[in-house]
Amino acid sequence: MKSTGRQFLGQPDIQPTEEVIAEALKEANPAYVKFIMELENHDIQLEWRYYTDGKAWLGKGLHRWTGPRGGNKEATVFWLSIWDGFFRVTIYIPEKSRGEFYRLPLKDEVKQIVTDSRQMGNTLKYFPLVFNVDSDQMLEEVFNLIDFRKSMK
Repeated sequence: MKSTGRQFLGQPDIQPTEEVIAEALKEANPAYVKFIMELENHDIQLEWRYYTDGKAWLGKGLHRWTGPRGGNKEATVFWLSIWDGFFRVTIYIPEKSRGEFYRLPLKDEVKQIVTDSRQMGNTLKYFPLVFNVDSDQMLEEVFNLIDFRKSMK
């Protein structure tokens, strides 16, 4: 997995189309296409929006469901950004759920990411899991974590 590079989609007037994303991702584009196609199987919708504070387009992975009283519910499961030669998936997990990760069927490399991840600040009780994806090698683990995050309603 690549860890450095230049973030793309930094201009608000250039929409994140398939062509623009493919040009940025280069050889990683087939993994991105596979990732996007698999989202439907996990009941996740990806919505792109330009964020002025970060000066970039970010994809927000949303899980929507109907609550027990019939109301519409929504949770952000992950954030996606496009970089030079890879895409980044960031999943924010509540700190209180960290221990549950070690019971998931994950590769040692992913468990190390969980171990190395640090809580964000004193008021936010979340820790970020960041995956820089340049091939489909880690997609199964990423989706295991997405499903785990999705289950935290």
